[in-house]
Amino acid sequence: MSDISPNSGHRGRLREKLTSAGADSLHDYELLELYLFRSIPRRDVKPIAKALIARFGDLGGVATAALDQLTMIDGISDKTAAELRLIHALSERLAREQIIGRPIIASWSSLINYVRTAMQHATTEQFRVLFLDRKNKLIADEILGEGTIDHAPVYPREVVKRALALEASAIILAHNHPSGDATPSQADIEMTRTLVDVCKPFDIVVHDHLVVGRENTSSFKTLGLI
Repeated sequence: MSDISPNSGHRGRLREKLTSAGADSLHDYELLELYLFRSIPRRDVKPIAKALIARFGDLGGVATAALDQLTMIDGISDKTAAELRLIHALSERLAREQIIGRPIIASWSSLINYVRTAMQHATTEQFRVLFLDRKNKLIADEILGEGTIDHAPVYPREVVKRALALEASAIILAHNHPSGDATPSQADIEMTRTLVDVCKPFDIVVHDHLVVGRENTSSFKTLGLI
């Protein structure tokens, strides 16, 4: 059956723009429109896409928003909300594939991209540990602490215990600041130094601690804090 809806011409023009000029030629809300076409086939989705961007700030904010927040937008059903969350799941999986099986130190830009994709839009603080083998290849990536908007509980001995269980030789720490500011706090610095000290007797190297904000990422190593 052909698409005879009043919006078929607009949808066709957007698809043509994507294929002829590429994704960079489209606004965020237009990319979101293209994504929504499949789950909302018979409705003008431009107002919905614009409302989502206005409410959540950008595509990343939309893709990581809670399901109950998404369904507060007129036109977003439970099914469509779940499909929007797939955007983030796919993005995170694709970014993670860029560091799997590769020496992390030699793929640093891919690592930064991955932790940013995974954490920059989280609304509560998460503490993530990347466990590496002797060749600095990723063994596991785990969230070992989740908390409030400005604190996630971290227990250094639990981090070491997990590293030993995985036979990891090194780790990279990462956590996000939902406030948006990637500047390490004094508590971040003290916790990291404690963790470094706890790891030393077990010959586990702490390569870095990354703090993820909305716009940038701070590196303890680059800042001379580790």
